[in-house]
Amino acid sequence: MKWLSSHYRALFDASFKIKMAPLSFIFNAVVVALALALPMTGMIVLQDLQPLSGQVSVDPEISIYLAMDLPRDKAEGLATDFKRLANQHSVSSSLKFIPRESALDHLNKQADLSDVVSTLGANPLPDAYVLKLTDSATEGRVKQVQDLAAALEKIDGVQTVQLDTLWLKRLAAVITLATSLFWFVAATLCCVVVAVVFNTIRLQLLTHAEEINVSRLLGATDAYVARPFYYSGAYLGLVAGALALGFVLSGLRLLNQPVSALAQSYGTSFQLSYPNLGTIIFLLLVSISLGFVGASLSVWRSLRRSV
Repeated sequence: MKWLSSHYRALFDASFKIKMAPLSFIFNAVVVALALALPMTGMIVLQDLQPLSGQVSVDPEISIYLAMDLPRDKAEGLATDFKRLANQHSVSSSLKFIPRESALDHLNKQADLSDVVSTLGANPLPDAYVLKLTDSATEGRVKQVQDLAAALEKIDGVQTVQLDTLWLKRLAAVITLATSLFWFVAATLCCVVVAVVFNTIRLQLLTHAEEINVSRLLGATDAYVARPFYYSGAYLGLVAGALALGFVLSGLRLLNQPVSALAQSYGTSFQLSYPNLGTIIFLLLVSISLGFVGASLSVWRSLRRSV
């Protein structure tokens, strides 16, 4: 009961200190909120992009386009030769035959080119194979894949061989770099938040220095003296976190329309989703923790110097 009473007293003291300088508290809360808004936005956007990244394969593919005059039975029979060459080059793969009719139907659906294709009269697309490679995205396997593509092009009946989706390896590297850069910026801004809270609590300690000295002369422990300032830092983190979430939600609402329009221009649908309750609680807890850490460091330094 005594422990609960001491914490209630500390909460009351922290609230009183905030009421003594409300403008300063609000200003500091806005500064901290602006620092928190960027990593919060990045985390929410990364959560939205994860399902999309799962739909994109980073395994290279070899597209094999056959001659237009190659009979269908011979075209289907080339699958054996393609698999044999893949095994000879020690490249694991899966082979898929795409008839020219299926390719034309897919083109009409994806690109809305039915009017253009109808003017051509005949189907302009050849039969094709797609050789999807697995475990071949590393630099050490690139030469094997290139050699395999060259060997496939020499087979009778093959018109063109195109090594596709190698750009996805570069895209994956860019995404990895962007993610690493985001976490670096987030960590830096979290340090900024701790520094702002540290400085805010330090000013409070200086303002109440005489009160603290009297309390210690009357027998107050360091824990008793420090507790209200811990709660002040936690308050600051909570209010700043709530403000930052407000900024982020407003920003997502403004960005959703142009993001959706951009996605539609590429023939897909995508929108930035609002964070769920679990994410909101997690972000608020992180904000409170950063405020508490900044306050703890400030109190520890001040009390240590005053000993």
